[in-house]
Amino acid sequence: MTASRRFLPSISALRALEALDRLGSASAVAEELSLTQSAVSRQLQSLEAQLGIDLIQRDRKRLSLTPVAKEYVVEVREALNQITQASLRLHVAQVGGTLNLAILPTFGMRWLVPRLPEFARLHPEITINMSTRLRPFNFASEPFDAAIHFGDPDWPGTDRLLLKSERVLPVCAPSLLPNGTPKSPKDLLHLPLLHIQTRPRAWQDWFGQLGVCYTAPLPGTVHDQFSTISQAAIHGLGVALLPNYLVEQELATGRLVAAYPDEVESIGAYYLVWPKSKSKDPSLREFRHWLAAQAQPEDPLPR
Repeated sequence: MTASRRFLPSISALRALEALDRLGSASAVAEELSLTQSAVSRQLQSLEAQLGIDLIQRDRKRLSLTPVAKEYVVEVREALNQITQASLRLHVAQVGGTLNLAILPTFGMRWLVPRLPEFARLHPEITINMSTRLRPFNFASEPFDAAIHFGDPDWPGTDRLLLKSERVLPVCAPSLLPNGTPKSPKDLLHLPLLHIQTRPRAWQDWFGQLGVCYTAPLPGTVHDQFSTISQAAIHGLGVALLPNYLVEQELATGRLVAAYPDEVESIGAYYLVWPKSKSKDPSLREFRHWLAAQAQPEDPLPR
């Protein structure tokens, strides 16, 4: 495909524009790109002249993107990420494949990582790079080939593999229950509740499955990861609703007790998801075929 030179700006100019949008100042752009601020300014001026569009708002010495430039840079960022990933794949092609995987911190460490030595033994030619992400993201704007996702199988533009469903149990420090385990799940409404940031309706769903209707927002503190909410529960700050496989050791040692004995299956499950455009990637194909064998229902979560 051919295109007018006018509509094929230099990578350096596009990087400067993308960095300005992300970092917010010319000085930060200059530091990241190892350029002077004058060089950054020239790159941006050259880009504007080439496209014939005002991309930069100049307020004294402060630079910012115009509204049209903000829309443009979204697509530019995706294109730059695609170029980067293509170059990385080219670089590693001589020694084998690579797979860039986004994982959920706790599930990734407890469920996936203990299994990876087998994959490494079977496929030593494939390198798996992992980064933690707590929330869904746009594959086009992040350099990942696949991700481990908790929730519904509704990530647009992807295919998926079911890994595990999950059962949750309310737990707390023994000191929080001086009179013993509550007789009814409704009694937990009188205790401080700990919430996980990525599952804002977890408690409402738990109460609902046990027949307790409570439509008002539930009070309590919010935590961003299971590791922090577990520690908050251990230290008596409230009742946490946690996956049963995460708290077996704490329950066995008495650091935590069940605030109510009924486990409930979470609304949602763990999935491996990947963009449909990458379905034929050899490294990803080998990984998901291997992972499918690990995800059999009778295969218990590691303790």
